[in-house]
Amino acid sequence: MSLAPRSLPRRVPSQRELARLGTALLCVAWLAGGAAWAAGAPLAAPAPVQEQLLSQANAALQDGEADKALDLLGALQGAVPANSPEAAQAANLLCRVRFTLEQWDAAISACQQAVKLDAGNSGYHLWMGRAYGEKAARASFLTAFSLAKQTRSEFEQAVQLDPRNADALSDLGEFDRQAPAVVGGGMDKAQAVAGQLDKVDPVRAHRLRGAIAEQQKDYAAAEREYKQAVAAAGAHPAVAWNELAGLYARRQRYAEMEQAMRNVMNAAIHNASSQEAASYDKGAGAALYDSAGLLIEVHQDPALAATLLGNYLDSPAKTEEAPAFIAHLRLAQLKQQLGDPAAADRERKAALALAQEFKPAREFKPANSNQELNPQQAKY
Repeated sequence: MSLAPRSLPRRVPSQRELARLGTALLCVAWLAGGAAWAAGAPLAAPAPVQEQLLSQANAALQDGEADKALDLLGALQGAVPANSPEAAQAANLLCRVRFTLEQWDAAISACQQAVKLDAGNSGYHLWMGRAYGEKAARASFLTAFSLAKQTRSEFEQAVQLDPRNADALSDLGEFDRQAPAVVGGGMDKAQAVAGQLDKVDPVRAHRLRGAIAEQQKDYAAAEREYKQAVAAAGAHPAVAWNELAGLYARRQRYAEMEQAMRNVMNAAIHNASSQEAASYDKGAGAALYDSAGLLIEVHQDPALAATLLGNYLDSPAKTEEAPAFIAHLRLAQLKQQLGDPAAADRERKAALALAQEFKPAREFKPANSNQELNPQQAKY
């Protein structure tokens, strides 16, 4: 029995505690109906409960709630048959959560499990390739060489399994554009992928051709392709505007860069005013996030970068492509640069409330300083 006076308010449970409570209640619900299972036999949750847990884990991932997603996926262990499609889906979701947390080895392990359980799923091979690619970018030369070849192999397999998988085609084209022939890349291959994208996603085809032209130092052709991507995007041009902003930033055409970023913001606001919330353009949210990252990278207009991140975090467009906890960390760094350490600390705490395991957020210590972000901070 509590000895605390009745007049004292009870502590408000944290988001993670509420998530665990919800998960526990779901598990109790299916355990309560399981009196007919054989003694000692493994217990699987009813299909509706499995589907609900998987749906909630994916929703948490999209909202940047890494801790909640991990709790839900943990509850699924033993609740789904070991070799079932649901087990493969859970492994893929775990891979993607670990990916957002930048835990590359853990992401690879989970993705390998998903591919093992369902080798015919194009999306699982795509995420396997992405995890290999991120680890390759941080590995020693010899390890990176092997991982790069595995990366392309997984992207290629994803495209072979589903030739209309625009995400897989786009990632394969980007790999071929950047990687040397010794690991399977090459500009001729990237151009061929752009041709495939023409039939599936013309906007991405223009974006890929723009990146190819830019790498070949044909900046006029690159600008033309990026502008064609904006035009082809119709009512959803935010991502294409962000690609054009990136070109202007790299060419140090900062006034045009900022105008392109304001077009990103306007496109996101237009989408947010739509009555069709369920079909909200998630790409617009990712474009806000990426535009802020670009401003940080080129040391331009931290106040605009903070506005872009604030708009993203306030929008219904949050996505795993732009993890909310990283957005909070970026905003914390910007608030520190803008001379507001109290706001910086609030944003850091908001990041950790969503993802306690995210090491950069744990290591960031707001200081009473308005100095520019260092290169290590700027990556976020």
